[in-house]
Amino acid sequence: MNSLMPPNEEAKRTTAPAKPAAAAAAPTVTPAPAPAVSPAVPAANAVPAISVKGLSVFFGRHQVLKNVSLEAKASAVTAIIGPSGCGKSTFLRSLNRMHELVPEARMEGEIRLFGQDIYNRAVEPVIVRRRVGMVFQKSNPFPTMTIAENVTVGLRLNGVRRRDVLAERMERALRMVALWDEVKDRLHAPATSLSGGQQQRLCIARAIVVQPEVILMDEPASALDPIATAKVEELILDLKHSFTIIIVTHNMQQAARISDYTAFFYLGELVEFDRTAKMFTNPSRKQTEDYVTGRFG
Repeated sequence: MNSLMPPNEEAKRTTAPAKPAAAAAAPTVTPAPAPAVSPAVPAANAVPAISVKGLSVFFGRHQVLKNVSLEAKASAVTAIIGPSGCGKSTFLRSLNRMHELVPEARMEGEIRLFGQDIYNRAVEPVIVRRRVGMVFQKSNPFPTMTIAENVTVGLRLNGVRRRDVLAERMERALRMVALWDEVKDRLHAPATSLSGGQQQRLCIARAIVVQPEVILMDEPASALDPIATAKVEELILDLKHSFTIIIVTHNMQQAARISDYTAFFYLGELVEFDRTAKMFTNPSRKQTEDYVTGRFG
């Protein structure tokens, strides 16, 4: 079994439930002192969901990220803010190795998922992406699939075939994103028949149905109207009790409303990382204060 396989995978493959291996990492872990990082991060008593140390990302000769280090706590929302072109999306994609899909991309440094090195040569990217889901800026339901097929496609690709299991997992995911009551009578309609806000929640359901441990969101509400945006924000606050969420946003008010921690990026560097309340009321860096108060951006 792959060293990055979630500890509950083996239990799913056997008829008798098995206890997770002691070495396997998962969101529920034995508390341990968190290592110090720079910039300083508030002390945590549990292994972080994501630990990034000395991350630099290059596309050809162009360096996009420069020696970034931070830790994202489990069951919390971490917001990534900063002006356009500062490396926010590249940072997000490096957390589940999606940047590797770009030719000439390479990285230096270390990224660990609940203590496990996701760039270890023995680890397959598909395993990483199963445990670290992604929701994009523009909703992207598969146009040739129904609503139900969109939600269950990840399960089918992972080998789930039983109809009752697919139906139960689909309903649970749609209920979690508050979409079940809106679509339960038209599950076989094209996913593209939904409104923009509904499509984005459908994409979130598609991401969580495979039970990832971390969900990455790249400006998930930037193309939505205020009502749909409010629903997505409320959904994020609900989901953080079950998942770790890291979200890129240009909206300072949104970051202040929904996140527990905030990281400010500028020109590929991490300027400051702290609790959101402190970042927006008493930042440590003048550059951070100038950005969050709208003096530049």
